Amino acid sequence: MGSSTVDSTGSSTNGPTAGTVTDTTTNPAIGTATSSVTDTATSNTPRGERHAIRIAVVDDHEMFRAGVIATLSPHFDIVGQAPDVEGSVAMIADTKPDVVLLDVHVPGGEGGGGAEILLKSRPLSPDSAFLALSVSDSPKDVGAVIRAGALGYVTKTISGNDLSSSIIQVHEGYAVFSPKLAGFVLSTFQGAGPAEQDDELDKLSHREQEVMRLIARGYTYKEISAELFISVKTVETHVSAVLRKLQLCNRAELTRWAADRRIV
Repeated sequence: MGSSTVDSTGSSTNGPTAGTVTDTTTNPAIGTATSSVTDTATSNTPRGERHAIRIAVVDDHEMFRAGVIATLSPHFDIVGQAPDVEGSVAMIADTKPDVVLLDVHVPGGEGGGGAEILLKSRPLSPDSAFLALSVSDSPKDVGAVIRAGALGYVTKTISGNDLSSSIIQVHEGYAVFSPKLAGFVLSTFQGAGPAEQDDELDKLSHREQEVMRLIARGYTYKEISAELFISVKTVETHVSAVLRKLQLCNRAELTRWAADRRIV
């Protein structure tokens, strides 16, 4: 299965394919796209070439994770792996990989899965690019991680050669999607016009909106206190007010709510 790419200006491109590696253990959300995409040709790319791109693999299925690592190890440096939200955030903060392969449905944390990992990890490793690698092709799953900041999304039916190509392209700043998903992503963001009035968001005061955005990005109460120069108790009060006004139950729901509106 091939992959489709769009550069930062919206034009289509065919990127390079994979190249070698040693196994160690241990972006921004896409804007409006303005043109069509084309399938990436990978059949003529030499397989022996080594790329010094540092990769982390996040997936809760050990056998699949091991298979991905075995496939990519001859071509890239595998610097970390993790099966859950907490372990992934810590691993990414510690290793600061160039590219993170991120499953969408990962246990732990506040229940936000891959989107939660992404939102919590970006402040800790701002130069890392995230490529979702999931069995799901649900528009809801795709939209959630792209809005959270993933630069691409491919399904687990992708070939090893195409996955290597996708990693290289994401590392170079291109947006990469499986062909089945590319049309959906492009149409979604082509149709995204200026932000409309959000009655739910308008329920929150300016300070509550500040706290809400930091909570959605994965900040702790103590970190928000330091960021906004308010007490931890005041942070707790604002969070309670936000959850009550938005009729949400916990931080995970708040993170999803904010990601869906692309306001984090």
